[in-house]
Amino acid sequence: MSDEPVTDVYDLRVVVERIEGRSVCGLKVGDYIDLTQSNRLSTPEGGHFCLYALAACLPLLPAKQRPLPPGDWLETDCHVACPDPDERLIMRIERTARRTIPTEELT
Repeated sequence: MSDEPVTDVYDLRVVVERIEGRSVCGLKVGDYIDLTQSNRLSTPEGGHFCLYALAACLPLLPAKQRPLPPGDWLETDCHVACPDPDERLIMRIERTARRTIPTEELT
């Protein structure tokens, strides 16, 4: 058994849950982007994700990747709004898997 330090992180999916306005960027309900292995972003083949919608989520993603203490507001809050007021695009951040990664490999 190795004494190498490890860190538990969650893989995440950011999903377009609803659009209350008009989708200027071309996203549709159900479109998503995955964050895996602590730092890899991907979309389904042929898919895309709006840079501005993603920018609204970015500050929350590192915290959602970590196990949080009970009662922490990020354990239950998972919705993010795109900053474009005409779109009113609402996204949901989901945890999809839990990984144990050698700490030295994290970015």
